[in-house]
Amino acid sequence: MSNEAIAISASPRKEFGKGFARRARVAGLVPAVIYAKGFEPIHITVNRIEFTKIVRKHGSNAVISVDIEGDKQLAMIKHVDQNVLTWEIDHADLLAIKKGETVEVEVPVVLAGEPAPGTMVMQDADTILVSAGVMDIPEEITVNIDGKAVGDQISAADLELPSGIELAADSETLIVNFVAPEDNEAEADEAAEEAGVVEDAPESEKAEESAE
Repeated sequence: MSNEAIAISASPRKEFGKGFARRARVAGLVPAVIYAKGFEPIHITVNRIEFTKIVRKHGSNAVISVDIEGDKQLAMIKHVDQNVLTWEIDHADLLAIKKGETVEVEVPVVLAGEPAPGTMVMQDADTILVSAGVMDIPEEITVNIDGKAVGDQISAADLELPSGIELAADSETLIVNFVAPEDNEAEADEAAEEAGVVEDAPESEKAEESAE
């Protein structure tokens, strides 16, 4: 987490639509909007390279200080639209915030360590909802799975959260499940059957069916 907002310059925009968005992207800019409840939306463009670096390094919850021709607005990156082919950022939604404010955010859950031999790790939740001050949002929450064996589970209540961060999700939310490899294969077979996927019959059976 960082106690300082990341500075980025922006330009106001009054044009909208796909045509403007295409021209902006060709010019190396990302169209974005800053919004919040009871807040007049601000439509802007930011430098694609600078903004992409922030997202890649700090994630989608990054807190930024947007300088719009001298007027600064604190905001949190809430969502980015990426091109499915190039993965370049096409648009961004930014949430207007204030220092001292507390927000609920989804934070990535990262596993560390190795389970006991013969144990398969099933991560049921990639993110967890927490409540945090806007300047104290963790970039990720690490879960230690060292030595975990078949039958063990880690729920939201078991997470070791950084100081000042509170769990906002249901405490019983399953984060990680530890199973035997054969259990996972059985679940996969059952799921395939429910989906109507049937394996091809052996050639001998096909020959018998043809003879009939």
